[in-house]
Amino acid sequence: MIDVVVDDLAFMAVDAVLRPASDTLDPVASVSSRLDTLAGPAFAEEKRQLQSAMEVGSAVVTGAGALAAQFVIHAVIRGERSNATPDSVRRALVSAWQRAAAWGLERVAAPPIGAGAGQLGLAEAAELMAQTWAAHRRSGRAPTSLQIVADREEERTIIEAAIQRVTH
Repeated sequence: MIDVVVDDLAFMAVDAVLRPASDTLDPVASVSSRLDTLAGPAFAEEKRQLQSAMEVGSAVVTGAGALAAQFVIHAVIRGERSNATPDSVRRALVSAWQRAAAWGLERVAAPPIGAGAGQLGLAEAAELMAQTWAAHRRSGRAPTSLQIVADREEERTIIEAAIQRVTH
């Protein structure tokens, strides 16, 4: 089930928050930067312990520091020298759903992964999320609940329309 909500991702009572990241787990969107700040030093230290660069299109789970969620799934959508593409976002989302399943994380909240300045459009990002989510859910594995978090009501409307195009 996918719900679209206008809320603050940092305070969502879910098992995990999905965070768009670079191959060095640096933030790639303002939502990632805000999560990093609110998660605090324990979260920063846990990210630092992952010493080597991640492969674009992969995902990794860490603790969430001071966030309401217990875990953060870092979706690596771009490299230090390469922008996010529909392919890199798709691969990172597939990997994120697989990581969530492996960790038994049932409830996940996420911003529109891949949307933002220099990246994908909001509708395109929402469609990729819905497509990869639907494909993963056919496996019957966790997670079972996805909340896509919009900043404003106007964004919510765009995201919901994009999801409808994919699921109906």
